[in-house]
Amino acid sequence: MILAAKARALMRGRLYVTIEDIESIAAPCLRHRIVPNFNAEAEGVTVEQIIDKILAMVPRGTGERLL
Repeated sequence: MILAAKARALMRGRLYVTIEDIESIAAPCLRHRIVPNFNAEAEGVTVEQIIDKILAMVPRGTGERLL
């Protein structure tokens, strides 16, 4: 996932990764790695919903580069 985000940033002409890079590659990178348990399947929770919930929990900074 890190390498995919770095590659996307480079293709966009940047030498640093943004949260948008992470969000854009999260679903393709995580879709095959997350397996809902029985309770989630019984409630109809999809892998995409789980990924969306994970991304919603990521803290957003003020846009400053920290490194």
